[in-house]
Amino acid sequence: MRELYTVNQLAEDLGITPRTIRFYEAKGLIAPQRAGTMRVFNRRDRARLMIVLRGKRLGFTLAEIREYLDLYDADRTKREQMRLLLTKTQERITGLEQQRRDLAQTLAELRAIEAEAETALAAIAETAGNQHRVKG
Repeated sequence: MRELYTVNQLAEDLGITPRTIRFYEAKGLIAPQRAGTMRVFNRRDRARLMIVLRGKRLGFTLAEIREYLDLYDADRTKREQMRLLLTKTQERITGLEQQRRDLAQTLAELRAIEAEAETALAAIAETAGNQHRVKG
């Protein structure tokens, strides 16, 4: 594994765009060093960025991710960081379970509407067919 990465190297390594890295840098979630005029990232920056990307993929806000990362530096025992992680994970699970219930209800309603529309169209088609036979 490398010791230092340029923006492009880190982006390629993590499968993201350099713009994404710059965005998280601007938000203060990672802080590259300078090597002359070039910004370089170390393993710690890479690890932090991986946490950020995972957190976003799991639906956490940037504020929640920042709070977690800040605890990483402040609490060497990791106790508070793990408590926060547990709390936020449980909250996220609860929220996702509610979303799943809401989604199931919405799908059931949409399926009922779909069935009603199909029945109505079939009735319209049958009525139109009967009218053609009467006229003919």
